[in-house]
Amino acid sequence: MFGTVAEKFNDSIVVDTGGVGYEIYVAASDFERFSVGSEAKIYTYHHVREQAEELFGFSSLAAKKLFQLLITVQGVGPKAALAILSLGEAEIVRNAIANADHAFIQKAAGVGKKTAERVVVDLSDKVGVPAAYDRADLLPQTSSNTADEALEALVALGYTLADAARALEGVDPALPTAERVTRALRG
Repeated sequence: MFGTVAEKFNDSIVVDTGGVGYEIYVAASDFERFSVGSEAKIYTYHHVREQAEELFGFSSLAAKKLFQLLITVQGVGPKAALAILSLGEAEIVRNAIANADHAFIQKAAGVGKKTAERVVVDLSDKVGVPAAYDRADLLPQTSSNTADEALEALVALGYTLADAARALEGVDPALPTAERVTRALRG
């Protein structure tokens, strides 16, 4: 969805697209990225419930794909998945899951120990290879992150987040994006 950010609330933004305002729930890290009056490109997920329809938005396709994986876990609804993604950038959350760090996932609002453990067990093999990270500051020590255009391109081509991360694993991160994607596809 492309549009102009018209308003910001506690956990959502309103995006004006062609004169129609859409309220979109976003993770904390994405909430800070958007400012009122700025143009925004948001990847959305439309969640339909019996009594409501809600939009959840993400600044990257990788974050949306991780959200979609999270809501497949029993006991994790869209709001809990968004709370988990609010813990940090999508790549940090992905690494925590891949490294079986359920204590990190448990820090999300409304996520208990059993749910955090279930997230790790159900998704650790689906999110890709773990990257080493420093638990003190939870910053990944890897070349792939949410701003990784090559990762985004592979996901857009239909790769799962895990497969895209694996495909880029041996590719030099200093190469231009197009070259990285080409080499990953040849893999």
